[in-house]
Amino acid sequence: MGNLNEKYTIDDVHDMLEEIADTIPDVLFEDLQGGIVLIESAKMHPKSINNNLYINGEYVRNNMYNLIRIYYGSIIKTKGHLPRQQFKDKLEEVLIHEFRHHIEFKCNDFSLIKEDKEYIKKYLERYGK
Repeated sequence: MGNLNEKYTIDDVHDMLEEIADTIPDVLFEDLQGGIVLIESAKMHPKSINNNLYINGEYVRNNMYNLIRIYYGSIIKTKGHLPRQQFKDKLEEVLIHEFRHHIEFKCNDFSLIKEDKEYIKKYLERYGK
């Protein structure tokens, strides 16, 4: 990702994520053993049409840990054009979205998963799929 034209470096985004995470109550980090991980690459959604649907973040659960991944490359491709405060606000939205997955899973509530599926359904309908 070492393009000199990028508005926000991975270090910039890391620092913003730390600032945002510091505002989240500690209790919400319970059972998030892997914490928040910033991945350098972009991640395309498997149902993407025309390579235009990126995964900006995801909540990962497995037998060893739970964690939140934020994809730097995806965030840059989808939101990197925004002014700094708007970019940070969008980054916060992504992080809060993933925290919501974490909290809802702990509560056995799958409302956000249903919302995400509905979003993908509408996305596919826009492309006649």
